[in-house]
Amino acid sequence: IHPSIHPSIHRSTMTAKTAAGYTQKDINQEVKRLELDGTKISSVVEGRAFINGKYVDDNGSGEWLTTSNPATGRVVAQIMSSTKRHVDLAVTAARQAFETKGVWSDLPPSERKEILFRWADLIAQHDLELAVYDTIEAGKVITDNLEGDVPDTVSCIRYHAEAIDKLYDQVAPTGPSNLGLIVREPVGVVGLIVPWNFPLLMAAWKLAPALATGNCVVLKPAELTSLSALKLGALARAAGLPPGV
Repeated sequence: IHPSIHPSIHRSTMTAKTAAGYTQKDINQEVKRLELDGTKISSVVEGRAFINGKYVDDNGSGEWLTTSNPATGRVVAQIMSSTKRHVDLAVTAARQAFETKGVWSDLPPSERKEILFRWADLIAQHDLELAVYDTIEAGKVITDNLEGDVPDTVSCIRYHAEAIDKLYDQVAPTGPSNLGLIVREPVGVVGLIVPWNFPLLMAAWKLAPALATGNCVVLKPAELTSLSALKLGALARAAGLPPGV
């Protein structure tokens, strides 16, 4: 890829090797595979909303946004603009998952922990793809994503997964005729909104603690940088996160 086409990718990869051992050729091939070089709107990346464990269609609403590379101004992909109906579907699915016994909120801590660890492992395995998404959409230097945002996302999820069975409830000091307990309980369905500048990492900052404590979530990424968040949903499902959660 010529530097005049993708300066944010080229500028950060002048040496033979980059973070995680990827070469300039590796990165260029990934951009080409994802059809994000700006020569056409990608038919490879997923732009549909991820609701209740799967990507959903717009159901004829015809409301789609375009996402472009800020370094070039070229449109690279289309993102479905979710309607009120889609929001209602997501919240309803999340509420049902939260209230159904044995799905997530009352799942044994060790099982929630195992699923979140698998999710983190899958993110690590897809590090180059996720790094490319945030570079193309947000204009972030590719090495920043490979060395910082993606591994920090993995660490964030693993940290909160490990904490699931490490934080205990408490018994408050009281008189002999009273009993005071501090009990940590999930609150329900949590709405999460993230900005455009650290799309993947800030999503993890909100998703990891909310999910680790047994909540179900509805994530609203920035309109300018949605691709990595949409991929996160698919990876979470592949890791075993139940539909709706």
